[in-house]
Amino acid sequence: MREATRSPWYIVALLMGLCASAHATVKIVGLTPSVASPQVLGTSVTWKALAKDSNSGPLTFQFQESAPGASLTVTRDFNVGTMKNGTWHAPTYVWVPTDVEGQHTIEVVVKDFTSGETASMSATYMVTPLVTGSTPVVVATANPLVALFGSPSCPAGSTIQVKFQPQSGTVPPTVTSAQPCNPTSTSNFEIGGMYPSTTYTMFAQVIAGGKPTVGPSVTFTTGALPTNIPFPTFTQAMPPGDTNPNALLLLNPTQEGSEPVYPSVATDLAGNIVWYYWPVPKQTIVLTRPLPGGLMLTLESGQAWDPNNKHLQFLREIDLAGNVVKETNIGVVGAQLLAMGLTDAQECAAVPKPPIVGAACLDNFNHDAIMTLPNGQTAALIILEKIFPAGTQGDTTGLPVDVLGDMFVVLDSNWQVNWYFDSFQHDGGAPQLDISRAPVLGETCVQGQQGCPPLGLIGSGIAPKAPDWLHSNSLYYWPTDSDGGASGDILMSYRNQDWIGKIDYNNGTGTGNILWLLGPCGPFSFNNTYNDPWPWNSSQHEVGIENNGAGPMTIFDNGDTRVSPPTGPGSSTGCMAGVGSGDSRGMALTVDEANLQVSPVLSDDLGVYSPSSGSAQLLNNGYYFFLAAQVLTHPGTASFSIELKPTRGTETGTIMLDLQGTTAYRGWRMPNLYSPPIT
Repeated sequence: MREATRSPWYIVALLMGLCASAHATVKIVGLTPSVASPQVLGTSVTWKALAKDSNSGPLTFQFQESAPGASLTVTRDFNVGTMKNGTWHAPTYVWVPTDVEGQHTIEVVVKDFTSGETASMSATYMVTPLVTGSTPVVVATANPLVALFGSPSCPAGSTIQVKFQPQSGTVPPTVTSAQPCNPTSTSNFEIGGMYPSTTYTMFAQVIAGGKPTVGPSVTFTTGALPTNIPFPTFTQAMPPGDTNPNALLLLNPTQEGSEPVYPSVATDLAGNIVWYYWPVPKQTIVLTRPLPGGLMLTLESGQAWDPNNKHLQFLREIDLAGNVVKETNIGVVGAQLLAMGLTDAQECAAVPKPPIVGAACLDNFNHDAIMTLPNGQTAALIILEKIFPAGTQGDTTGLPVDVLGDMFVVLDSNWQVNWYFDSFQHDGGAPQLDISRAPVLGETCVQGQQGCPPLGLIGSGIAPKAPDWLHSNSLYYWPTDSDGGASGDILMSYRNQDWIGKIDYNNGTGTGNILWLLGPCGPFSFNNTYNDPWPWNSSQHEVGIENNGAGPMTIFDNGDTRVSPPTGPGSSTGCMAGVGSGDSRGMALTVDEANLQVSPVLSDDLGVYSPSSGSAQLLNNGYYFFLAAQVLTHPGTASFSIELKPTRGTETGTIMLDLQGTTAYRGWRMPNLYSPPIT
């Protein structure tokens, strides 16, 4: 990878832009809200920005926002506008203030990336509080299962949280995350994780010196589940076998084609829905991670710069009500990478056709984004395409080959790129990746294939099948090495290589080299304590290190290589032989980096086979959660949310919960929507 240094290419481009800007004019001609200021907290305001450009454009628009006393932060990064009657119109910007009252500032920045010229305009907007007296106020949001709770100001140095519970009292109360008190403004919370059509009692708790003071109670009745949304259903095949503090399941159902079949949902352990996310208009969603305080990271479809590619073009942070808090897109991320000197980061539409060997482009966000890095940074996976010579990875067409690789970017707290890892910069062979090593099971993509990205470089003169070389599917920030030393490195799961790689990130100062690869045919040995005929992970999903990096490593072992031994180029060595049978497994491993050895803590047959997707997690009661996400042999009941109690002295466990539902991508067990797992 590399840090944000400026290349000679960038300097030349900047000088060209400055010259061009002397002859171009970018002018903002309007920035207006859909409803006039002032408005109460929770009001949805759509901002309309218009601009003109003496060049042909296109113009891109960025929106920034600041709360009273705070600095401007990017809430929607540069995206291409629409030309109508000689005027450029910004993409829709919907702003829903839910945190603090007072005078907010909205700023739009317009940029012509061809000339480099920019213009900006700002407007102020007064937001009034929900609470005007001494009694809290609770109101509905756009999501019928989510409320907005406002509490009067509280003393400096204290913290405040909200406790809520159904009036029936049959369900334990939920407590939100705490936030610092502000004696000059109200405190506001989104309340989520409530059953539909149910009346709740809720109140604030102010904590000072470790002692809580309870405020007045208010009631709120949730709405019914909307009838125009197709909600998944669940069957509790095995109810919980023990008291469990992780009483909530957050699930991202599988996408099919270009649109979701079901919304992302949270349920109790009986499958009753207590939260959902279903944006309007409907679009493909990959919910990648829940965040502390009721926020979530998603990858979503929609147009960003390239009009021919709308698949997972956006990285978004959303709140419980479904409001977009922060957004970036693949187009502006690519522009930032190009400015850092990464030529692999072109838009696919900008690459001349037919592409020459060495041509590369960014495709779309892919599988995972995490926000567990220091200083509020975020890392996100992106698919790359690159053209290699004929014959690469065993292709026999005699044509150049479009290979799918991966990268991840690290974004600062303002979601600007400050570091990246590009797999194609590390493809020269051991101890890095090897571009000649084909996907273990020969996986390829063709244009329009479900489960594959839109292919920007395939066409006339290029081999029609693109090797899906790595198919990276998860990231994990590892704050400490297995020996306890600080490292701040990142693990990357390479599904189609059956490998897990440790990247030298070192909290942004690392080389970007791959420090090791763990899996069959790699440098690690497997301490096969239980004489497993094929002990290694394969086609794995959601790799993480539990206990804040202390271990063990948890893996959902799909088992594709073990169940269906390879016959293609990747099967030339005995270590890839497989056994030709079995199910997916829930795995937990200890990793001895010094001696390059892994040992099993848990490697349990889950009783079903999920060839793709899945999750793994150590629960805070010492049990494990595994999501067998796409069990295709069980149509209609194709995901199995399984909780395992490990059996001491063995690598197996006892199933304590089995909640079955629709096919899914990923899931998490949580005590509530405010307290996600660390991994």
